[in-house]
Amino acid sequence: MRNVLFVCTANSARSVLGEALLRYLGEGRFTTFSAGSTPRGTVNPDALSCLERRGLPTDGFRSKSWEEFSGPDTPEMDLIVTVCDSAAGEACPIWPGHPLVVHWGIPDPASVEGDDAARGSAFDLAYDRLECRINAMLALGDEVFTADDGKTRLAAIGTASDVQETGNV
Repeated sequence: MRNVLFVCTANSARSVLGEALLRYLGEGRFTTFSAGSTPRGTVNPDALSCLERRGLPTDGFRSKSWEEFSGPDTPEMDLIVTVCDSAAGEACPIWPGHPLVVHWGIPDPASVEGDDAARGSAFDLAYDRLECRINAMLALGDEVFTADDGKTRLAAIGTASDVQETGNV
């Protein structure tokens, strides 16, 4: 069982989608979490609608600070994935156990204005990109967490132009 934390600034959209997706796609092999550097305090309702459209559970998500995962009595993470540029540039806490930390930037769907269809489309795109990246991570197998080049291979998922541009690996 591996522990993975998805981090974004507000912990209201992308990080929540990542948490939900890996929980589902990982088929019981991962315990997933999400947090933010400056949490909004509520999960974006469009993120929950996106999960619902895709048939994923929407219960139990909450916007919370990454400080909840940086203390001595917290789960030791194997991987931390930042999913927005703001969180990638911030000084992160010292994580117990010194997990792998990688950045998979995803455009912020919560910044899209417009009607339900426009916002839904933005969230669906973020979901699709995260799904593609998580599937790419899963394809690497569990040994990526202990491999000498594991961090490099995991980080490459977030920089692959084919993933960013088309959603395909």
